[in-house]
Amino acid sequence: MRRMLMIAGAAMLALTAHANAEGDAAKGEKVFKKCKACHDVGEGAKNKVGPQLNGVVGRAWGTAEGFKYSPALMGMAEGKTWTAEELDAFLTKPKDYIPKTKMAFAGLKKDDDRADVIAYLAQFQ
Repeated sequence: MRRMLMIAGAAMLALTAHANAEGDAAKGEKVFKKCKACHDVGEGAKNKVGPQLNGVVGRAWGTAEGFKYSPALMGMAEGKTWTAEELDAFLTKPKDYIPKTKMAFAGLKKDDDRADVIAYLAQFQ
């Protein structure tokens, strides 16, 4: 039974990674409107309530220059990188993924929305 759960979990992770790789950046730009109050991206992006997100895909956790991260995030950050899979898990429900995070956003429930916003963010490297 335990082995079946591990196999199912690995398959689910592979499907999530596949979905993220196929996100639609144009649709992600529209989804990102939900994030704009706290985050900035693109030329001249600045930190707001949350860090600017240029280069977030592939960036080490807690390393946006000039942004003061929560102790909760920094306590989990060592050796972690914001991969598409990590972003997908975090954006599903941030407070569950990093308890006591400063991020007040409830999350993106739809798999496609998360994949699309990750594809959009990946353009800003």
